Amino acid sequence: MTSTPSRHETTPIGSMVPLTGPSSADGREFSNGFTLAMEEINARGGILGREIEAHFVDTGTQSAEEVVRAARTLIEDHKVHAIINGYNIGPQNSEYEPIADAGIIYIHHNTLLQHHDTVMSNPGRYFSCFMGDPAEYWYGQGFIKLISWLRDSGQWRPRNNRIAIISGAKPYSIVIANAMASCAKQFGWTPAYGPKIAGAPITNWQPILDEVRAVDPAVLANTHFYSGDLARFHLQFIEDPIPCLLYLQYGALHRTFLDVVGDKARGAIVGTVIGLLRDDLGKSFARRYRQRFGEQSTPEVGCQPYTSLHHYAIAAAIAGGTAGPGNIEQNQAISDQLKAVPYRSVSGTICYHPEWQSAVPYPDAVNDPSLGLPHLFYQILNAGDEQALIAPYPYNESDFELPPWLAHLET
Repeated sequence: MTSTPSRHETTPIGSMVPLTGPSSADGREFSNGFTLAMEEINARGGILGREIEAHFVDTGTQSAEEVVRAARTLIEDHKVHAIINGYNIGPQNSEYEPIADAGIIYIHHNTLLQHHDTVMSNPGRYFSCFMGDPAEYWYGQGFIKLISWLRDSGQWRPRNNRIAIISGAKPYSIVIANAMASCAKQFGWTPAYGPKIAGAPITNWQPILDEVRAVDPAVLANTHFYSGDLARFHLQFIEDPIPCLLYLQYGALHRTFLDVVGDKARGAIVGTVIGLLRDDLGKSFARRYRQRFGEQSTPEVGCQPYTSLHHYAIAAAIAGGTAGPGNIEQNQAISDQLKAVPYRSVSGTICYHPEWQSAVPYPDAVNDPSLGLPHLFYQILNAGDEQALIAPYPYNESDFELPPWLAHLET
């Protein structure tokens, strides 16, 4: 018979968050999303009567050393039952080792294909490691499908079939850029420039933009993801815009990007394999999030740990409770429930692949929106409003419009 926990018993859960460094803007939102989920779960009685107790550790520049140290601090000092956070780009799965040694659940949003390789290399050791979004590889294929759909549906008439691709220096950005280039020809596109790898931080994009201008592409994609660098890139692009569609990676979703670029951002397309839907669930979450953290906060980013903490709480409750370091049997039971029970979140459906242990993307990998996390494409139409969700069906709630620097060519 299970005893009823006292009101003083809590469930310690950790989060490795870049509160300082180049991703601190996202880190703040990751902390916010975790906090809101914790408050909502605790208001309902916690996980089987035990309230969640949060422990945050700063991962700074997200180096392997910093992230591994954060994992060890959470495990050894705080005895956390799980670690749930947004992304840490840099450790390349090195944090999996202390987590696998402890046998606790780890859900992150690193968006790395390397996660698949690590988990499948030794499923018994890495049974507790989950990625709450699809791998970055799917960004490339999904983007090529998007521009092909815009072309084939007549929403946009490209001047030619040339694509220019700029990549950041992180493996995340490089994998996306290479995936774009590798599948472009299958859909009738020609990679005419790049992928060109640009280091960070970047203050002067003009030499690269001049090179792009020389090949006269119909599409320009920048897979670099730091919001500040992307803001500088966009402002320099718009000084002398190239007559092409412009795609900016994930970081342009952040409020800090719009604060810098303002209405000049109008027309840019931004993609994410985990974002915020514009349905009733998504809108309700966005309202609660902004009420809690302010109008300048970014629920499109905070939704990542928010979603995963809720999914963990459900799986742990079904499995009979949480467990700390060393309790392999109970954490295996939670792992089994994470894979067995899809969760319809504010971002769409989290359905873990049984071998990859990462979210399956829709429509990139599955055709059923109830069994995949939608790869969302937004278009910035008004800096003061939410970005318009233009794909995929049935989640889209706005139509694509020609960017201002292209619209005048159509008249």
